[in-house]
Amino acid sequence: MKESAHFTRIERILEYIHAHIDTPLTVELLAQKSCWSRWQLQRTFLKETNQTVAQYVREIKLSIAAEKLILSKDRVMDIALNCGFNSEVSFNRAFKQLFQCSPSTYRKRGQRIGLKIPLASAMPIHQAYEVKKILLQIRFEHIEGFHFYGVCGEIQGLFSKQPNYSDAIPIIWQKMIKFTGLKPPFKTPVMGIVDTRENNNHLSTLYWAGARVNTEKINSLKAENLLYIPEQTYAVIPHTGVVTHLDATLKWFLSTWLPQSDYQSAKGFDLEMYQAGFDIHSNESTMECWVPIQRKSI
Repeated sequence: MKESAHFTRIERILEYIHAHIDTPLTVELLAQKSCWSRWQLQRTFLKETNQTVAQYVREIKLSIAAEKLILSKDRVMDIALNCGFNSEVSFNRAFKQLFQCSPSTYRKRGQRIGLKIPLASAMPIHQAYEVKKILLQIRFEHIEGFHFYGVCGEIQGLFSKQPNYSDAIPIIWQKMIKFTGLKPPFKTPVMGIVDTRENNNHLSTLYWAGARVNTEKINSLKAENLLYIPEQTYAVIPHTGVVTHLDATLKWFLSTWLPQSDYQSAKGFDLEMYQAGFDIHSNESTMECWVPIQRKSI
């Protein structure tokens, strides 16, 4: 119960941060609002979010600013001041540190890269398998097109009338292991890909298992095992724990988070990103789901 009380208090602090993100937010002020000491707040916040209070506030402010750079023609100085920065100089320095480019360069690109979205509670769906309440931070990324090499098979997806993905996907991965000779834990990053371009939630869709491949190698590979993933903007959803619980995280994102946001899903390819050494049975393993998105029409 003690941990739950701490978690609830962190949620209240997050609500305060999000409601006052355009104002100066110091650790001292947030500690006062939380009725904790500075040390207690920073220790508990770090435990529940894996980031410091100052880091979280700064990255959310900068992400809001980055979104404004793309959507508006406001001056950089005005955006900086509206996001709670004291000067354009301090804003430019912090912006470049997070996004690896200047605000003007980011605006010229016009692509949502590295945007951090406010933390959200994933409790509604995690209760189903008795995992403690957690906070997930979505981010937006834009990637260029790339080639993928692997094997595929048909599955009935997450919202199908008769979903069979929990049985079908492991079979496709076993097929990939036999086809490539690779054995888990894989020494290089691997990917799962769901082709959602023609899927209507009732029919089967294609699921691919494999890895990215360099363009110069594609001529030596079988065409039926190649797939091109076009340029796309994605919402990136982190997942920690056994991979069999991934569907619950996705249901929360698609059914709860996405409808409440300014974005909607786009047809394309859902990507499952697994880093080298990923253990599908470990509660500590982390991976990411990349879901194609587009801004909702006004």
